[in-house]
Amino acid sequence: MLEYLTKQTFLEKVFDYEKSREWNFSGELPALIDFYADWCGPCRMVAPVLEQLAKEYEGKINIYKIDTEKEQELAAIFGIRSIPSLLFCPKGDKPQMAQGALPKDVLKDAIEKVLLAETPIEKS
Repeated sequence: MLEYLTKQTFLEKVFDYEKSREWNFSGELPALIDFYADWCGPCRMVAPVLEQLAKEYEGKINIYKIDTEKEQELAAIFGIRSIPSLLFCPKGDKPQMAQGALPKDVLKDAIEKVLLAETPIEKS
């Protein structure tokens, strides 16, 4: 299930940047955060894909949405200049940002490699 974050829920579920400058992800599960706006065409294209992925990866990752119009402070903190911007937040590692309406297969690949990879993949 997708969850819409406000500044307050972001501070609780993702990262409390008011307490720490150093990235410290506080989520139980890895997270994918979609910075979007209602007026953005590419954002509307990626929205149903994210809903499908939220169902497919339920219990493995959290998918959050942040409305950049309502949560301008969050958008500014992450330097969001174009939307959609997707922030991948693995547990125990630095977040990675991707821009644009990425196709589902690219998103799934990123989820597997960035969010769900516990150990480096060994080459066979």
